[in-house]
Amino acid sequence: MPPTTTARLLRLLSLLQTGREWPGSVLAERLEIAPRTVRRDVERLREMGYNIEATMGPIGGYRLDAGSELPPLLFDDDQVVALAIALQTATGTGAGIDEAALRALATLRQVMPSRLRHRLNALDFTVIPRRPGTTTLDTVSPEVLIALSSAVRLRHVVRFDYRDHLRRVEPHHLVSAESRWYLVGWDLEHGDWRIFRADLIEPRTPTGPRFAPRDLPERDVATFVAARFKGSEQGDQWPRVGKVILHRPARDVLPFAGDAIVEDLGHDRCSIEVGSWSWIALAASLNRFDTEIEVLFPAELTEAFRTLAARNAATARSWRE
Repeated sequence: MPPTTTARLLRLLSLLQTGREWPGSVLAERLEIAPRTVRRDVERLREMGYNIEATMGPIGGYRLDAGSELPPLLFDDDQVVALAIALQTATGTGAGIDEAALRALATLRQVMPSRLRHRLNALDFTVIPRRPGTTTLDTVSPEVLIALSSAVRLRHVVRFDYRDHLRRVEPHHLVSAESRWYLVGWDLEHGDWRIFRADLIEPRTPTGPRFAPRDLPERDVATFVAARFKGSEQGDQWPRVGKVILHRPARDVLPFAGDAIVEDLGHDRCSIEVGSWSWIALAASLNRFDTEIEVLFPAELTEAFRTLAARNAATARSWRE
């Protein structure tokens, strides 16, 4: 069975990437195709952005120009976007490949044909590592990500529909966090920093005027997003923090402790210092360990347990009635 056009182009590209000049007749012989097919395939590669020079003479020849070299792969536009996203998100996987991923992305940018390199460079974002237990959620169109990232880079006001409302925003950063994409920006109507889910954004064109970037209230965008996710206005910390003793061994608590501090107290007991966005939420989350709880501090956490107990008792009474 003769090779497909794609397979033939890959083989031709791999030959040209050896750095030597190839006479058309030799390429035809190596690929087992007619010289006319060689010329057509060369034109296809040129249309994809590969700079292939033709030499004149009795036998003619082809050479891949410097700066166009790639491994023997062909990338369409969607694949370039996928590569850029995969390499940038690799820095937040915790797999110890951050530096290698960044170097691979830099190498890809250097050798990519100019048309595809422009598309790759249009996509830039910050990765916040996922917490254990998070899952893949809503997907976002690559075109939306590119439009938002370009607006961030060019400092253009963006207009978009969001939950049936038109928003005008100075985009600060595109962020991948907790398996979702977010746009961090200054909301011009509300005069405040906001975080928008990218999967709910429907961009409008054209973009608005250029703007002078504002300073985030935190030192960097990762800290800002993490703080807002915790309901905190001041730093990447929970607004409510308490400490209790659980009548369970530390080894049973640690896998479910998240960012809490767990201390082994022996005799199947441990202490846990943990935070949440409210005292009630903190008390409720501690009940998931299904054991006796002794509050060490603060008094507000003790009161939250009392409130939860009263609510649960009322629920139980209404069920019996």
